[in-house]
Amino acid sequence: MKNLIGSGKRSNFFIGKSNGKETSSLVVSFGEMLIDFVPTETGVSLAEAPAFKKAPGGAPANVAVGISRLGGSSAFIGKVGADEFGYMLADILKQNDVDTSGMRFDTNARTALAFVTLRADGEREFLFFRNPSADMLLHESELDITLMKQAKILHYGSISLIEEPCRSAHLAALSIAKKSGAILSYDPNLRLALWPSAEAARKGIMSIWDQADIIKISEDEITFLTGGDDPYDDNVVLKKLFHPNLKLLIVTEGSKGCRYYTKEFRGRVAGVKVKPVDTTGAGDAFVSGFLYSVASDQSIFQDEKRLRKALYFANVCGAITVTERGAIPALPTKEDVLQFLLEAATI
Repeated sequence: MKNLIGSGKRSNFFIGKSNGKETSSLVVSFGEMLIDFVPTETGVSLAEAPAFKKAPGGAPANVAVGISRLGGSSAFIGKVGADEFGYMLADILKQNDVDTSGMRFDTNARTALAFVTLRADGEREFLFFRNPSADMLLHESELDITLMKQAKILHYGSISLIEEPCRSAHLAALSIAKKSGAILSYDPNLRLALWPSAEAARKGIMSIWDQADIIKISEDEITFLTGGDDPYDDNVVLKKLFHPNLKLLIVTEGSKGCRYYTKEFRGRVAGVKVKPVDTTGAGDAFVSGFLYSVASDQSIFQDEKRLRKALYFANVCGAITVTERGAIPALPTKEDVLQFLLEAATI
């Protein structure tokens, strides 16, 4: 691991009850998978970039790979083009032990592409090519119902809500998973440029808000969803975003860590300091780390000590990811996380 800076002692740290896939509950990720093109040089515009590095991406797919890398059991449901990029993405999932039985290929649309600019501070700007892309054309009839019924956790974002027929497929997936007793995990992952308007984005994201058991949002997303309210105000979060059926609301704050809210308790878990190279996929790595822990031990929601450990583990996953370019290529293994914690404990 490169450019890592320890942030405190965690010598006795562990998470979950299992280190292996054989006893880990299945996490199914639903949504988009695409190709990210990342400039080989930071701090330049797309026009100024001398070259781009091709990297697999798409938030739900990133989470699926992240969980598998950590030793969890994961599957991906979504659609790509019946093209070289689509087949490449399917192969990458298979190489990372992600179940692809729910993946579909469209002969009439291409795999989505996203050019991602990296500013000098490591933050991202996006330019998407999906008019329409294959992920937008997943039909309800193409859903792998057997796979969804096996899920202990269904994870999803909001991009698949933007257009039909994928929106209807998304809603059907939520219904099937909920009826089967799965935990629903929602990361809105706001990409405003993909929505027809800001109002459409706000309405679309909130349309399934009250169905989720776990929601992960960023400070910027709080400001957007509340119409400009202070993202650091607990009252804003609790009154406008916390709903009665929610088990956990997580607010990520980048390198500063995260806040958590349940019906019984709330608090903050410190972040992890690293030298950022590319923040692409950091939030997805965080989600992977946290859902991996939940899949191993669902008592986390009632035990604040275990919840805090799980969130710190997730923070470390996110921190390691920003030290390399691209999303999936940078996602850590469990050995990477434990090595980081060991090195941090010796500083």
